[in-house]
Amino acid sequence: MEILYGLHPVEEALRSGSRRFDHVVVARERQDRRLEKIVEACHERGVRVRTESREQLTLLARNPGHQGVVAFVRERTMLEMEDLLAPSATDAVPLLLALDGVEDPQNLGALLRSADGAGVTGVVLTERRSAPLSAVAVKASAGAAEHVRMARVVNLVRALEQVKAANIWCVGLDERGTMDYTEYDFTTPCLLVLGREGAGLHDLVRRTCDHLLRIPMAGKVASLNVSAAGAVVLYEAYRQRRGGQRSVSASEDSALAKPRKGLGS
Repeated sequence: MEILYGLHPVEEALRSGSRRFDHVVVARERQDRRLEKIVEACHERGVRVRTESREQLTLLARNPGHQGVVAFVRERTMLEMEDLLAPSATDAVPLLLALDGVEDPQNLGALLRSADGAGVTGVVLTERRSAPLSAVAVKASAGAAEHVRMARVVNLVRALEQVKAANIWCVGLDERGTMDYTEYDFTTPCLLVLGREGAGLHDLVRRTCDHLLRIPMAGKVASLNVSAAGAVVLYEAYRQRRGGQRSVSASEDSALAKPRKGLGS
């Protein structure tokens, strides 16, 4: 049994249907419309609700930031890579996100929130040296984690090879990249790979990528936090896709007309 806490995470889990609920505990001291809506949703779905003191909820959540609600749920079932690569019901051009060993649950949650907002069609996580989809991560995602399609893989390089075999470009974000992220055409099927906090992409993962992009920095530090960097690039992809195609110069236009080859081709 797992725990979710906070208004947004519990509300979104109820709305998405991604979790099987055992029961929900609410604080008897809190009485407002937002909490009432969650209780009503529980009753509609046949989920048991009980009331406890705020202090008891803090003990259950092991965190004082529960906002008056704690849910006991079954572990979420992850998808297989084949599920993420299958054509979507919306016919959306694939925009995948892979995390190469992101270990901070706050960063994981923030990235899942950005992924949901930017229209990412699937997220690839690694089994080892990766933050679990914990209550902290779900809370940091403001419940967006409950709506994102996710798969966990043992070998990220092998997963990237599967993605490339499905005619989807693998693009890594790396401060040593030769192309600015705004120069890449994200309207094509692609997967963005983000590396570990501090260390970045593993060498073999970097070599497997078709292209390496960088975020130009005007200050003294070399890079952004992984969740901030991911948000910047994902929303550039979203901007391009909303506009249909990024604007290009005449010289770029002639270059784009040629077949592209990448680092991992």
